[in-house]
Amino acid sequence: MILSSTITCPICGFKATETMPTDACWYFYECKGCSAVLQPKAGDCCVFCSFGTVPCPPIQARGGRGRCC
Repeated sequence: MILSSTITCPICGFKATETMPTDACWYFYECKGCSAVLQPKAGDCCVFCSFGTVPCPPIQARGGRGRCC
């Protein structure tokens, strides 16, 4: 399981590598570049699944399918 994902802000393009929790979803993420508050895209469970390079641990455990929360 990969626990590190790089989130890219869709507004300013800033990238930040974060450690994903294994027991919770991040529904909000404040961009460290422009301070925009990101929320998951429709149909995604968390900001890692919407804007990260790696989906969240529950989705990884399901082979990239389904909802995690």
